[in-house]
Amino acid sequence: MSDSQALMDVELSDKFDKDDGRIFISGTQALARLALIQRQLDKKRGLNTRGFISGYRGSPMGMLDSTLWREKTRMEEAGVVFQPGVNEDLAATAIWGTQQLDFFPDPLVDGVYAMWYGKGPGVDRSADVMRHGNNFGTHKHGGVLVAVGDDHPAKSSTVVNQSEPLLAALDIPVLYPSNVQEIIEFGLLGWELSRYCGLWVGLKTVNETLEQTQTVTLHTDDFSVELPDRGLDADNVNIKRLDFNPLAMNVTVKRVRLPQVHKFVRSNNIDKLRIGGSGGLGIVTSGKSYSDVIHALNLLGLNTAAAKELGIAIYKVGCVWPLEPEGLKEFARGRPELLFLEEKSSMLEPQAAQLFINEPERPRMVGKQDELGNTLLPSDIQLEPAAIADVIVARLTALGASQPGLCERHRALRQSLAENVQFTNAAPLTIMRIPYFCSGCPHNTSTRVPEGSMAMAGIGCHTMAILKRTDTLLPVHMGGEGMNWAGASAFSGTDHMFQNLGDGTYFHSGLLAIRAAVASGVNITYKILYNDAVAMTGGQPIDGSISVREMVHQVAAEGVRQVVVVSAEPDKFRGALPAAVSIHPREELDTVQKQLREVSGTTVLIYEQTCAAEKRRRRKRGTYPDSPKRLFINDAVCEGCGDCSVQSTCVSIQPKETEFGTKRQIDQSGCNKDYSCAKGFCPSFVTVLDAELKKPSGVALDGALFEKLPTPTIADISHGNMGMMIAGIGGTGVITVGAVIGMAAHMEGKACSIFDMTGLSQKNGAVYSHLRIAQKQEDLDTQRIGAGEADLVLGFDLVAALAGDAAHTYSKGRTRIIGNSDVWPTVDFQFDRDLVIDEHQIEAIVVARTGADNAYFVDATNLAMKLCGDTIAANMFVVGYAAQLGLLPVSVAALKKAIELNGVAVKFNLTAFALGRLFAHSPDTVTALLPKSAAAAPQQTLHELISARANHLRDYQNQAWAERYTALVEKVRVAEEAASAGSSDLTRAVAANLSKLMSYKDEYEVARLYTDPAFKQKLDEQFEPGYTLKYNLAPPMISRTNPSTGLPMKREFGDWMLLGFQVLAKLKRLRGTPLDIFGYTAERKMERGLICEYEALLEQILAGLSAAKLDTAVELARLPDGIRGYAHVKDESLVEVNARKTELLAAFAA
Repeated sequence: MSDSQALMDVELSDKFDKDDGRIFISGTQALARLALIQRQLDKKRGLNTRGFISGYRGSPMGMLDSTLWREKTRMEEAGVVFQPGVNEDLAATAIWGTQQLDFFPDPLVDGVYAMWYGKGPGVDRSADVMRHGNNFGTHKHGGVLVAVGDDHPAKSSTVVNQSEPLLAALDIPVLYPSNVQEIIEFGLLGWELSRYCGLWVGLKTVNETLEQTQTVTLHTDDFSVELPDRGLDADNVNIKRLDFNPLAMNVTVKRVRLPQVHKFVRSNNIDKLRIGGSGGLGIVTSGKSYSDVIHALNLLGLNTAAAKELGIAIYKVGCVWPLEPEGLKEFARGRPELLFLEEKSSMLEPQAAQLFINEPERPRMVGKQDELGNTLLPSDIQLEPAAIADVIVARLTALGASQPGLCERHRALRQSLAENVQFTNAAPLTIMRIPYFCSGCPHNTSTRVPEGSMAMAGIGCHTMAILKRTDTLLPVHMGGEGMNWAGASAFSGTDHMFQNLGDGTYFHSGLLAIRAAVASGVNITYKILYNDAVAMTGGQPIDGSISVREMVHQVAAEGVRQVVVVSAEPDKFRGALPAAVSIHPREELDTVQKQLREVSGTTVLIYEQTCAAEKRRRRKRGTYPDSPKRLFINDAVCEGCGDCSVQSTCVSIQPKETEFGTKRQIDQSGCNKDYSCAKGFCPSFVTVLDAELKKPSGVALDGALFEKLPTPTIADISHGNMGMMIAGIGGTGVITVGAVIGMAAHMEGKACSIFDMTGLSQKNGAVYSHLRIAQKQEDLDTQRIGAGEADLVLGFDLVAALAGDAAHTYSKGRTRIIGNSDVWPTVDFQFDRDLVIDEHQIEAIVVARTGADNAYFVDATNLAMKLCGDTIAANMFVVGYAAQLGLLPVSVAALKKAIELNGVAVKFNLTAFALGRLFAHSPDTVTALLPKSAAAAPQQTLHELISARANHLRDYQNQAWAERYTALVEKVRVAEEAASAGSSDLTRAVAANLSKLMSYKDEYEVARLYTDPAFKQKLDEQFEPGYTLKYNLAPPMISRTNPSTGLPMKREFGDWMLLGFQVLAKLKRLRGTPLDIFGYTAERKMERGLICEYEALLEQILAGLSAAKLDTAVELARLPDGIRGYAHVKDESLVEVNARKTELLAAFAA
């Protein structure tokens, strides 16, 4: 296809407005669209119905409520009421009520079709309601659809989910769609079935179908349904206002309603013969597994014709319970074996076994086990197409139906997969991008407990505390928080526990747990984390009104012993709460917790601070005040000790490489203004008031630059589908890029499937989009990109691109990757101050998996920042680069149109896309556009290092101090040369570390560094003029002591402090003299002593130096690098260094 070919006329609103033709829609959006279509269908039938939707969110059903709110106007115009549930079972009760319409006087409509939604655990807790509602029945013009989102691999759940066994136990029929197209088809059939048979009807979805976006064909006007004659039972099917008779209702379910399901399923062809080979292997499957089976056949080189030739037939079951018998019997006739391919526990196989057990002629049936009882397929983990291919070949071989060509292709497949595993294991990635709290997240502070205490996690974002903290225990189910301690406390020597409880969970069901804890009499403190949003699934509001004041009154009424409120803004609660409730700033959290753990019985601490991510969203919308206050780190004063990370664990604390080692800086674009990092015991933090960030403008670009770009080729997809893996970091636009490429394919009339795997990953973790693009819809099969199946990887983050969903998708010689060579630090940096990410090593791993000719690395983040003024342009820059290389199966024209259609920062994204294309075509042209700046300094020679550090010491004290330094360094250099000619590692280590000890940061040095013009220059580079400064300090002798920790407390000093610094800096000549009042402190005496100790250590090393001992000598010489921080932080680091020093000296002496 050429760029000049006309593109389809597409609007983003098509997914909700277009009634006929192709639309591009996600599984979640399809559920919302269902309610609109059903209203249209009823109107055509002359029915005056309305829709009702209620449930509770949870991945993969995490964004349906947001979608419904976004489409509020459409829903209201169609008469669809969306009422999110306080919890799942109360929502289900509301759904039940819609079917009781005729029980109440004066109904306004003919009926209400209702949809309950929730994830698997929501079905578990709602079983009681669903059994009741299902036994009562449905309205003849209503119907109930139970839309359940099952997380089979527990990607974002505390347990794996599979709901159809429970739904079957509740006598609820279950439909299981395999893609978005079928979500719409089965959803509409589900409501019709519910009306017809009088039962609630389940609609099972999984991650792969609900979070899939797909090209779907709608023919709303052609939708029709067959309603078989219900016979004499017609009057007993639907709900009736009768005397209460539980047994009679159950008899009706078993004898009247369930038999109607079989009639409906057969009449409407819900179970289908997909491939009709004769006399051979019969495969029975459903839902996601059907897509996996088709893909497995493709992996074996078997298209429909080839599969039929081998006698393979596939029966796709749409209604997995109750299994319609006649269709399966007809399918099985004349087949020697039925192979049941189902993910997780079997539903179809046991039903079929019961169906055929008394048949005189019946096929052999295998599935989870073979005919000898050996395990054939797992019932615990997800099924992979490659594993299904193995089973198909094995069963064909057992039937004598295999062919040499098939066996050869299977051997090649196994060999390819084995090589894939070998390549992956040969070059493993040693770092991971795990999810963690957002920048400035309240949970960074609120989930901490005092030393010696432990907390129990709950359901919510705060659960992530268990990923990095050993003092937080695993969670229980939602609403049971704290009850595990009620059971264990009588048998434990532990006196008290803390229980984290999110405000969303509190409103959902957590208050009952507090009531139960009071009743049990256990010693427990509930920490209610009031964030004002359900952040885990996208920042939705709590489903109702609840305030801190209301919480206080509620828990007090439950009889808790004490209620305390801790807040980032405590003053707003003064006078608004009962007098018995104490109010504290969050700085007193540790003290408050220590007090509460001594109180007998149940206590409550409400920690109030708005979710950081939600604050950011509201600030963008102008509905939340944007504080003009920011923090800035003077890297010259920073010691790289990492205490700011210890205090805040905030991911906006980033490494900064300097001449004096790795320091810290604040990522101002990501900072959510929590300010906890300033608690790090370090004078390097500066408060910047009236701080307006200086927005980099990028460079002025001439549009003519792009006019002569040659039109690239388009990747060939004529022989099947192209698999693409997009890997990046949550919150950086990864999903948007997938949507843009998918929309471009849609506009070109191609078929596209996108599967977005996010879940918890949106919290700084790895995010993946699996894309498949083909010429025809039938060329698309499974949603995931399987092992060795990626034709192209867009690695916006190389750590993500080598792990998680992407790890095994590479195939050497097939996969090409465009990788962003700038690797963002992982959350591990907050816990390991010396963490270094070796970008070259990561690139080497990529090359090992793809081959050098197939790997392209682009410094996209830095190029985007310098050329466009924002790192967010990096992703679209990479897309442009890939397009120009001819690696994308869509045209440049379609991509540009899709960017325009997306409607977000259109000019900005088009420019980034064009720059990426230009860089692929002519990198020198783009490089020439970069603003002139100092080139990255090469590593200093030994002479340059010594000279620079001598100059630094001269500025620090005087020339004599510098000469003392150079004399000792020269002595080391001579000795090292004598011990090992040409070696300089020891001298380099001494040059850096002796300088460090001799320029310890006392009050004079901190003052000098703050008055250095370089500090002001760095501020001016980040902030617009007009700012003022405050300095976060804890000066000795005048600082207050924290009553909880016994440590000095920092406080802000105004702009006038700069005058004090200027005076103090000039008094540096007093350092070390009797007039040095600061020199009498224990810390300064220790620092001076360290210099003498190090000099003595060097003399000891030089006395015994030899080539054999050189490595140990270098390690000893580098020990001072581990001595970092100020006051108690430095003391703690010194303990570790001295312990290591003892070990090394022993080794040196040996």
